[in-house]
Amino acid sequence: MSTSCYHNETVVFFYQHVGKKIRDEWNLRDAVVIGLGLTVALLVVLANLMVMVAIFTNRRFHFPIYYLLGNMAAADLFAGLSYANLMLNTGPRTKDLTMKLWYIRGALIDVSLTASVANLLAVAVERHQTITTMQLHSNMTKRRVVLLIISIWVAGIIMGLVPSQFWNCECDLEDCSSVAPLYSRRFLIFWAVLNLLSFFIMLLIYARIFFYVKRQSRHTASHTSEAHNQTIINLMKTISMVLGAFVICWTPGLIILLMDGVLENDKSPANRYEKYCLAIAECNSLVNPIIYTLRDAEMRRTFKSILCCLCRKGVGQQREPLPIEMDSPTKEQTLGYNSEDKTLWESQDTNSKDGKWTVPAV
Repeated sequence: MSTSCYHNETVVFFYQHVGKKIRDEWNLRDAVVIGLGLTVALLVVLANLMVMVAIFTNRRFHFPIYYLLGNMAAADLFAGLSYANLMLNTGPRTKDLTMKLWYIRGALIDVSLTASVANLLAVAVERHQTITTMQLHSNMTKRRVVLLIISIWVAGIIMGLVPSQFWNCECDLEDCSSVAPLYSRRFLIFWAVLNLLSFFIMLLIYARIFFYVKRQSRHTASHTSEAHNQTIINLMKTISMVLGAFVICWTPGLIILLMDGVLENDKSPANRYEKYCLAIAECNSLVNPIIYTLRDAEMRRTFKSILCCLCRKGVGQQREPLPIEMDSPTKEQTLGYNSEDKTLWESQDTNSKDGKWTVPAV
């Protein structure tokens, strides 16, 4: 081992080197921030878990685009968990972290961001391939979708491991970041530029798709139904809102990392704004379920069904069995119940009699 490396030093050593202070005790401001952060993290986990359950249970969502959106929800859920872990291991507790635990804390956030960006890029490519043929859903097989999702998470894990395994400042203290003292500033520049470049590519793809749809809708109006065209446009608007919210929420944090990588530690304003940028980025994971709820009528109905099912189970568990015999339901009650079940079943069936996919409501 090289004597110029500091593999056996503590986290505090690197923080002191870059001049980043670690408070000795919790204060009221810390308690409020952590309380709000954990609350947001809990909401993020629950909201995105509901999105995943909705896509899994509703057959109308069993298409490649919705599988990718479900994977996006999984990345957001993972981001909520990583943010909660950060809240529980920040402030004075940073001193107690080993270098391995510190790297894990940062890697969780790196993995969630990389998975989200790669997933959005996959959605953009899928939409471009599908919309240019004026179809609502691609012909991608489930096997390819699964392989694509696995590839997305493998890429995220690799990017999360890079700082701890290869690209850090343990052997070059002058390259240490003021935001993440064990990270290499050159790695932060690379990571920020890579993500910003991905944002730019996705914006170009969606701009091309919108112009293509606008141009083709004039020529195909007489060949395709207005409802079909409107469904395509509505789905595109929903995905574009997801992309726009992601870019708006994550760009400030990436710019801060870029500034921290380019400027010297004593000249970088990154430490003053990093916590605010991270909070904005975390809120993005809560925005996507809200967008789905506001934009997708079928998703709203599925959410309501899930919540009603949970409420019914909760009420059923609280009720105690009565000692007297209950009256049998009336004929009208039985018919009403069966009718409701039939409607719900029909709304979830995606296969028509001719074997084609039906168009889900958006």
